[in-house]
Amino acid sequence: MQSKFLNDEHIMFRDAVREFVKREIVPYHEQWEKDGLVSRDVWLKAGENGFLCMDVPEEYGGLGVDDYRYNAIFVEELARVGASGPGFGITNELVVPYMLAFATEEQKARWLPKMATGEYITSLAMSEPNAGSDLQGIQTTAIKQGDHYIMNGQKTFISNGIMNDLAIVACKTTPGAGAAGISLIVVERGMAGYERGRNLEKMGRHAQDTAELFFKDVQVPVENLLGGEGKGFYHMMHNLPQERLVIALGAFVAAEAAFDLTVEYCKSRIAFGRSIGKFQNSRFKLAEMKSELTVGRIYLDDCIMKQVDKTLTDVEAAMCKQWCTDIAKRIIDECVQLHGGYGYMLEYQVAKFYLDVRVDPIHGGTNEIMKEIVGRSLGF
Repeated sequence: MQSKFLNDEHIMFRDAVREFVKREIVPYHEQWEKDGLVSRDVWLKAGENGFLCMDVPEEYGGLGVDDYRYNAIFVEELARVGASGPGFGITNELVVPYMLAFATEEQKARWLPKMATGEYITSLAMSEPNAGSDLQGIQTTAIKQGDHYIMNGQKTFISNGIMNDLAIVACKTTPGAGAAGISLIVVERGMAGYERGRNLEKMGRHAQDTAELFFKDVQVPVENLLGGEGKGFYHMMHNLPQERLVIALGAFVAAEAAFDLTVEYCKSRIAFGRSIGKFQNSRFKLAEMKSELTVGRIYLDDCIMKQVDKTLTDVEAAMCKQWCTDIAKRIIDECVQLHGGYGYMLEYQVAKFYLDVRVDPIHGGTNEIMKEIVGRSLGF
């Protein structure tokens, strides 16, 4: 974020996060990429340092800091070094808002403290093989029988899918009722019939476990219903602005970092007796990218501050997500081009940025859906 939006406490927090990332994540990330998932220890260390559930009240183990700038700082410091493996954002940006808004006091006391310590890793299980952006098309069911729901179905592309201890599952408790039949139910590790499929092989983000989830006659206590029965679709709409903002933020920071790397590369790489940055094409490309990043940062930070004030709208978040992720994809592609053959080598961070960011115009609702949201707001 621009310094004008940060006070001394924010800067101290940023310095602490930066040191944590440097010490506990960067040295291990390459191995995590080979393993296909991160160590659970890094979750516990993040919890020890207060980087999980920052806005959760202290009585439930959080820091009790209701200031989205702390979330944004944490996201930025991870994205800046390409640390796409630890799925901390799933807990901080996706699951915690659902818990704070819709969980009962009993549920908060049962789940939030261990989420804050990193003992519980979480997932948000919405996407299915035949239902991505169209959440009304989900087919997973949870039929109430006495004091349990019987859940059957399948989810896919679930971040933290292998490691999760809690998964908020979007399912149909009243099949055939459309959006009014969708509920959110928390499934816990160890429940009979809850199984993880394979850790999916992705183009990028190799250290982040992304899996299929299967539910076969899983008995979930009715106490695990999150929010109101049949209110799940409306609950999901509650957190979409923050979910889309964090995608925009991560992608944009990766583009800023790739640009900085490219500037340095263009200064040091010599061709035809001079640095490639002295060629007009290189300078013009870098100048265009600098302008786009400067303008984009102003809008992105405006959206962050609106989220701080809890005034960010669905349409603003959709515009931010669509524009920032599209421009990040384009800028990082230009950075790879300016690196030449070295940009194609995975030992260069710019290549990893290219692979990792490619998913951002897709998940959290495709950018085509973002345009549809904006278009509808125009009265069409």
